[in-house]
Amino acid sequence: MSISTKSLGLHLGLLAVLFVLQFVLPAYHHGNIARIMVLASYAIGFNILFGYTGLLSLGHALFFAAGMYGMGLVVNQFGLPPFSALLVGLLVGGLVALALGLLALRTEGVAFMIVTLMFAQAGYLTVLYFGEYTRGDEGFVIQQAERVMWGIDLSDPTNRYFAALVIFGVSLLVTLKLVQTPFGKVLIAIRENEERARMLGYDVFLHKLAAVVLSGVISAFAGASYGLLFGYVGASFASVQYSIFPLLWVLLGGAGTVLGPFVGTLFMFYLIDLSSGITSAYMLIAGVTLVALTLFAPQGFVGELRKRVWRWLP
Repeated sequence: MSISTKSLGLHLGLLAVLFVLQFVLPAYHHGNIARIMVLASYAIGFNILFGYTGLLSLGHALFFAAGMYGMGLVVNQFGLPPFSALLVGLLVGGLVALALGLLALRTEGVAFMIVTLMFAQAGYLTVLYFGEYTRGDEGFVIQQAERVMWGIDLSDPTNRYFAALVIFGVSLLVTLKLVQTPFGKVLIAIRENEERARMLGYDVFLHKLAAVVLSGVISAFAGASYGLLFGYVGASFASVQYSIFPLLWVLLGGAGTVLGPFVGTLFMFYLIDLSSGITSAYMLIAGVTLVALTLFAPQGFVGELRKRVWRWLP
């Protein structure tokens, strides 16, 4: 069996398990897994830029929020149907990513991190400034009647779960295909040795820009989907916290692995959920656990699995 066939089988197997879980999970975990799948799609978008291209962005909440507000505002202000609104969210996210990429890629290293953070903060402040439309920190609700796509009510838990599974499945399989293409291999080459990739004749700037745009579009897709499926759009999703979350999820699961973002998101979500039920100082428990994992599993769960057991994992 070829490596590509084994990889495809493993990732389709995960999607099959998630499909079956819809029928056996209790209501609480059913809702949690749906939320985790959408957030994992966001982490997948971040992983393309950080894990595969080697560009650390501290402003990815800008793309997530761009998709969410692009979708939410056209539904709230103009009554656009959900599918068209999702496309608007994707378009807005892509344009924001293109603009940021053209500017931020003039820098590198720490400067790139700072520039992306500043742009994200500017986006957050813009959301607050136009509070007349965005409702600022309070946010706004997308009504149930506005969340019906092709006759399917996305506020229904079962429909929402399957929609989240489709969103996650598309993001996962697109990334799996990407890393097997020549374009994906060039991104990895840029991550490993940018100067050598340039000497081999590759246009490093254009490849980086394409990675920023693709990462931004997938993140915006997750943001727009999150707002539509869970019926809420708020400024908290544009804050620094939502730029740090995908970094943690990817580091925990394994940067530069296709499955890492999902594993990291799942682990972090339930770590906080379970520890908050034990003590009000739940972030202390989460922090100690994260430090321990960083020390003893520096490549993340899936990264360590690839290093020690399955070297063929993409």
